[in-house]
Amino acid sequence: MEMRLWDHCVEEALSKLESLKLIRSLRPIRLPSDERRRSIEMEQEFVLNSDEFEVFDGLQEWDRASVEVEMAESTFQRWVRDVPSSGDDADCGNQEVGNEAVACSHQKFRKLLLFSGNDYLGLSTHPTISKAAAKAALAHGMGPKGSALICGYTNYHRLLESCLADLKSKEAVVSTCGALLKDCLLCPTGFAANMALMTTLGSVGSLLAAGGKPLKDDRVAIFSDALNHASIIDGIRLAERQGSVVAFVYRHCDMSHLNALLLRCPMKKKVVVTDSLFSMDGDFAPMGELSQLRKRHGFLLVIDDAHGTFVCGKNGGGVAEEFNCESDVDICVGTLSKAAGCHGGFIACRH
Repeated sequence: MEMRLWDHCVEEALSKLESLKLIRSLRPIRLPSDERRRSIEMEQEFVLNSDEFEVFDGLQEWDRASVEVEMAESTFQRWVRDVPSSGDDADCGNQEVGNEAVACSHQKFRKLLLFSGNDYLGLSTHPTISKAAAKAALAHGMGPKGSALICGYTNYHRLLESCLADLKSKEAVVSTCGALLKDCLLCPTGFAANMALMTTLGSVGSLLAAGGKPLKDDRVAIFSDALNHASIIDGIRLAERQGSVVAFVYRHCDMSHLNALLLRCPMKKKVVVTDSLFSMDGDFAPMGELSQLRKRHGFLLVIDDAHGTFVCGKNGGGVAEEFNCESDVDICVGTLSKAAGCHGGFIACRH
């Protein structure tokens, strides 16, 4: 009885989505054909057989490969006509597109160029990256063997963290022995990094509170730009459920509004979090003004530099390097799945 009820509810929901023309395939894209791949492999062969790094020296075949994909012609025609599609057209017999039947057993594929990807520098198909990944897989196998907390963490992960800490210039504090106290934590994705950071900030408030529940003014105040990424928003919402965080949203890049909210806030532990380069609008956070407000109010400044890392700054250090304010950024969240052409996220900060 319960299953029939759920079947009915799901069918009604799908019908509603279809009536709104919101059903879209998540599985339409194919990588280039075998013939195309062989052509690219031949171009890469001299690099893969060499011990030298291949650097950028004009556009190569592998640069195009990072944006070239294929799609079943029937799926493409459905997209053009704004018709809902499952994306399985190439695997499910004959499909009718408009008044025309398409035989999927002899399916034609259309070549397309991706303009919506995050592979900003085309490194996902660069032979130097491919070679490094192949060598690592041959030497160490595949898979992390477990979570980092249990056993899925190695000296190579630590080396990557150290390199990312260097990239983000987290060396403002120097120990008595002269060592630079900087650090970085790897995460599965950039989304996970923001979620982890926001909830950790909330946990700081809980741990310091008597009985685990902080008093009203002892909670952590997080000030978030109105156009921040969904991962920041979700992280803050999760932290709020802990009861140790209060969220304030300031108008997009409006420093007067942020300043007014900070002045009215009675809480001592304040955090301001913002995207450094906003992906949807393409504008930068006002880093200079944020640095001035940080000095005035003493808040912790957190930036999500997902879209600036490896792209902005002389050394690819990101937006803070671009605006020469790295020492004013306390915590920097980033991703390896955009300009780095790989996968993963990280949080860089002082030790």
